[in-house]
Formats: sequence, structure tokens, C-alpha cells
Amino acid sequence: MKPEKQNGNTLHIGNEIKRVLREQRRSAIWLSSKLCCDRTNIYKLFKKNNINTDLLLKISMVMQHDFFCYFSEVYKSESVL
Repeated sequence: MKPEKQNGNTLHIGNEIKRVLREQRRSAIWLSSKLCCDRTNIYKLFKKNNINTDLLLKISMVMQHDFFCYFSEVYKSESVL
């Protein structure tokens, strides 16, 4: 599935994490327990359009989903060579 863009041109990674979590039929509580944080932090994460790459890697590993590929897709679609 193509990444959801905010304002037509920017990837909103929080929305993507939330979407994939739903597709996997998992909850914010599940993710917070895997990341050893409070569930309120997960809800805050859903609202962010960018996050630290170390955290994104942890989330990718826990959810077994490559969230970095969305950035590659955006790069490829927007780059003019």
C-alpha cells in the first residue's frame, strides 16, 4: 500500500504506524508494552509526522514491518534525476 501523505507531499509516519498497527489487529497497548513505554506515548506518536530513526527502527523490528520503505517510495516519486 502506498504511504499516506499529509498536505499532498509529506509522509506522515505516525499515521502509517497507526494504519499498520490496525492492519495487524494490534493495539496501542500492545505496542507500548513491546517498546516499554506508556500507551499515552504511543497515541502521541500517532500524531507525529516525523520521529527519530532509532525509534522507527525499534518500531519496525517490533511490528516486523519496514517503515523506512515509505520514505524510499516518497523519495523515488519526488526525485527528478
